[in-house]
Amino acid sequence: GITAAESLDRMESQVMAHNPDLVIICFGLNDVNRDLDSYLDALTAMFARCNLSKADVIFMTPNMLNTYVAEGTAERYLAYAEKTASFQNEGRMDLFMNSAVELAQSMGVPVCDCYSKWKELAKTQDTTKLLANKINHPIREMHRLFAYELVRTMLWEA
Repeated sequence: GITAAESLDRMESQVMAHNPDLVIICFGLNDVNRDLDSYLDALTAMFARCNLSKADVIFMTPNMLNTYVAEGTAERYLAYAEKTASFQNEGRMDLFMNSAVELAQSMGVPVCDCYSKWKELAKTQDTTKLLANKINHPIREMHRLFAYELVRTMLWEA
């Protein structure tokens, strides 16, 4: 349940203290539960901090949320699954991702846009079935998409 804004305090001690050459920033799944401005402000601060340290930074978009409440969803998460499905189906997740991509591009941060890959998959597949918890965490096989896209971004776009 950690958001980009909630992670700002940890950035120095858990990331920058290690003098990274490359920082991958991927937030959005939990942020969609809060307000867009807080999300974008946190990303702005993270991108700026990486640029200040001379660390390369890539913004990686996450996967889609569920599009319906799936059979087998744990009972304690049914209400949340309904909420996240509405966020996905009514365009809130799209708004957050599009806004974050625009921000990254405006700050010169390369984007590894996995979200758009999931949107393409959604045209021909039931992407909710690609979520291990039927809400927001991808199945093991879908992590390959993230790995492939990240390597592609690092080698050819960053």
